Amino acid sequence: MSGAEADFPACLWGRAAGAQFNLNTIHKAGDFILGGMFHMHLYSVFPELSFTSKQQVATCYSFDIQRFRWAQTMAFAIAEINTNTSLLPNVTLGYSLYDTCHSVALAFHGALSLVSGREEQFGLDESCVGSPPVLGIVGADTSAHSIAISSILGLYRVPMIRVMLQIMRRYGWTWAGLLFTDDAYGRDAARVFQSDLARSGLGCLAYLQAMPWDHDPAALQRIVATIKTSTARVVILFVIRQNVTGIQWMTSNAVTTATIFQNPHFLPYLRGTLGLSIRRGEIPGLKDFLLKIHPDHDPDNSHENAIVRQFWENTFRCKFAPLPSEWVDAGGKVCTGREDLVTAETTLLDVSDLREEYNVYKAVYALAHALRDMLQCVPGRGPFTGHSCASLQTMQPWQLVYYLEKINFTTSFGDQVSFDENGDALPVYDVINWVWLPDGSTKVHTVGVFMKSASAGEELILHEDRIFWNFKSMQPPRSVCSESCSPGTRVARRKGEPVCCFDCIACSEGEISNETDSTECASCPEDYWSNPQRDHCVPKSVEFLSYHEALGISLTTISLLGTLICGIVLGVFIYHRSTPMVRANNSELSFLLLLSLKLCFLCSLLFIGRPTLWTCQLRHAAFGISFVLCVSCILVKTMVVLAVFKASKPGGGDIMKWFGSMQQRGTVLALTFIQSIICIAWLVSSSPTPHRNSQYHRDKIVYECAVGSTVGFAVLLGYIGLLALLSFLLAFMARNLPDNFNEAKLITFSMLIFCAVWIAFIPAYISSPGKYADVVEVFAILASSSGLLVALFGPKCYTILLRPERNTKKSIMGRGATKT
Repeated sequence: MSGAEADFPACLWGRAAGAQFNLNTIHKAGDFILGGMFHMHLYSVFPELSFTSKQQVATCYSFDIQRFRWAQTMAFAIAEINTNTSLLPNVTLGYSLYDTCHSVALAFHGALSLVSGREEQFGLDESCVGSPPVLGIVGADTSAHSIAISSILGLYRVPMIRVMLQIMRRYGWTWAGLLFTDDAYGRDAARVFQSDLARSGLGCLAYLQAMPWDHDPAALQRIVATIKTSTARVVILFVIRQNVTGIQWMTSNAVTTATIFQNPHFLPYLRGTLGLSIRRGEIPGLKDFLLKIHPDHDPDNSHENAIVRQFWENTFRCKFAPLPSEWVDAGGKVCTGREDLVTAETTLLDVSDLREEYNVYKAVYALAHALRDMLQCVPGRGPFTGHSCASLQTMQPWQLVYYLEKINFTTSFGDQVSFDENGDALPVYDVINWVWLPDGSTKVHTVGVFMKSASAGEELILHEDRIFWNFKSMQPPRSVCSESCSPGTRVARRKGEPVCCFDCIACSEGEISNETDSTECASCPEDYWSNPQRDHCVPKSVEFLSYHEALGISLTTISLLGTLICGIVLGVFIYHRSTPMVRANNSELSFLLLLSLKLCFLCSLLFIGRPTLWTCQLRHAAFGISFVLCVSCILVKTMVVLAVFKASKPGGGDIMKWFGSMQQRGTVLALTFIQSIICIAWLVSSSPTPHRNSQYHRDKIVYECAVGSTVGFAVLLGYIGLLALLSFLLAFMARNLPDNFNEAKLITFSMLIFCAVWIAFIPAYISSPGKYADVVEVFAILASSSGLLVALFGPKCYTILLRPERNTKKSIMGRGATKT
C-alpha cells in the first residue's frame, strides 16, 4: 500500500479508490442494517477482461420471480418487526438485498460489500465511526454460493443428511447408491453423507458417482449402467433423462420442489420420490405486502426501482422508457405503471407453499431477537470482557452471533427457532413425496416432518399411509446388500467388500445367537445346549436306561420273564422232588442254583432307571454275589459228579465222605463269602457313585454309575470268571462219563455259553458309551442267566413233564450207575 493509500481508513478505501461493484440492490435505511443475498436473475454474462480499462458491470438475464419473492419476504419481515414496538422498541431495522444473478463471483462481491460497507448507501463517516455496515446476512440462497462465501460469513453445515439417515433407518435401507453434482455443494454433501453413514453404522454405499456438469453422454451412460447393475434399490439425490426404473429416489431440497422434473417425461421414473424440503409455513400479511409492489420512480430508491422495474417488465411483458430500438421495432408494449398485479399472470402472489420464504422470515426474526437481547444487556453484567456489553457505536457482528446462538422463540406457525451447542440452527424439514394421480399428473405433498427441539430432541414423524411407492407392490422397497442374519446365525464378512455385504453362517452346536445380525455366537452354559434353531439355550437332555423307553421295557420284561421261569422250574422240582430225576441231580444244590438264577435275573433291574447312590452301590454287589452263588453251585455239582464216579470205581474208597451235604453247603458259602469280602472292600475303598457325564455327547447329560475303583470291578469280574473257568474245566473232564448218570455234558455246554457271553462282554462294555454300557451289562446278565437256566434245567424239565417214563430209577441209574 502506498503512502497516499494509507491515509484512507480501511472502511473507505474502496469507495475513495472508486472501486464500487454497482450491484443490483434493494436498500432501505435504518439504525441497523441486515444484508440479504438472492439470485433474482438466473444467469449473468461478464464482459471480457482487457486489463486496459475499468471492468464493466456484469449483465443479468432471466428474471426469477420466486427469488424476487424471497427478497420481498425479507423486506416484509423487517417492515413487520419495525411496527412491533415490543420486539425492538426505539430501533429501526434497514436492509440491503443484493442480486447475485446466480454467479459465484457476484456472490463474493455482494458478501464483501455487505461486510465492508464499500457501497454508497452505508453511512459511515470519514473516521469509520457509526453503526457497522451490516449486522447479519440472510443467504446466499443456493448451497454452492453459501459454501463459496463461507470463509467470509461462517461455517456451512448439512443438517439435512441426518434426516436422510433416519429415513433409511426407518425402512431398513442399508444398501444405497449416492449421486451428487460435481460442485462444491455436491462434493461436500457426499463427503458428509458418506462419513455420517459409516459412523452411524446404518448402512453402506453401493456406489458413489459424481454427475458431470457438461452432461457427457459417455459419463452418464457409465453412471446409468452402474445403477442398473447394482443391487441397491435406493438412490440418494438424483439422475435424469435416463431409462432407469425400479429405483426409489431420495433427494435433497433442490430437486424435491423443482417443478422442472414434474413433467410426463420424468414421471415414470421419479414419481414416488421421497425428498426433504425446507419446512412449509404461513406468513400472514405477506400477500398484501406483495400487492403493494409498484415501480414508483422514487429517485431516492434507484436501486430498488431498478429491480422492481425489471420485475414489472418481466411480469407484464413491457418496457419502461427509454425504449430500446429493437423493442420498438418489434412492436413491444410500453409499461405505464398502471398495470394491475391482481390480474397479472404471475407466481409472485402464490403464497400457498411458502418454504424458502418461511425460512427467510425465520432468519430475519432470529437476527431481530438476537439484537433485542444484545440491546437489553446491563453494563457490568455483560458476557464480554470485564462483563461489558456491546456498544452501539462499536458493535461487531460476532457480538451479535453470541446472542444469536442463545435465542429461543416460537413462530406464529408454531415452529421453535433456536440453536444447538454447536451453533447450528435446530433443523425443521418436511418430508415430501411425489404422488402419482389417476389423470397421469403428479402432486408433491407432505408426508412427514423432521424437527429437532432443545427439549424433546430429534423426532421424525412419517405418515406412511400417505406415501406413494412407485412399485408394483405399492410397498417400500428392500435395499440391502445382504439380508439380515436371523437369530441362530452370525455375520461373516466378505473379504474386500463393504461391511453391509456378508454371509450368514449358522452357529455351531452348543452355540447360539439370539439377536439379528449378531457378529458372534455365544456358547451355552455347561448344563445347556442350543436348540435346533440355535437361537436360545435349552437344558441338555438327560440320558439313562429308562423303564419308559422301548429298550428298558424289553430288558425289564426279559428279566421278569426269566425270574418267572426260574420260579416255575423251582416249583416243578419241588413238586417232583421225590422222583429219581430230581433226587439224582442233588436236589438241594438244584434248588439253591434256581434261587441264585432268580437273583441274577432280578439284579439286572438295578441297572435300569435313573442312577442313585444306593442303586450304584447295590447293582454290582448284587450282580457279583448272585453270579458267584450260581457258579459255585455249578462248580460243587461238577465236583460231586466227579467224586461219585471215582467212588464207583474199584479202589474209590470213602472219597464221598468229603462231599457230603454239609461240605457242599460249606463250599458254596465259602466261595460266595469271598466275593462278599471283595464287594465290601470295593464299596469301602472307592464306592461307585452316580455321575453326570457330558463327554459322550455334547448335547446330552448321561447319568451313569462311575465304578469308582476299576481294580475292584476287575477283581469282581475276575473272580466270577475264575470260578466259571474252573467249572468248565471240571465239567469238560467229566463229559465222557456215562450219559444216563451225570449232567457233565449239560454243565460243560452251559459254562461254555456263560464264558462266551462274558468274554464278549468286556470289549463291548468298554466301547459302549453312556447308557449303552448298562445295556451291554444287562444283556450279558440276562443272556448268561438264560443260558444256564435253559442248558441245565431244560432237558430235566422235558423229561419230568413230557417223558415221565424215563423218570425212573432204572432209567436214571443205567449202566454203571450209582445213587448219589
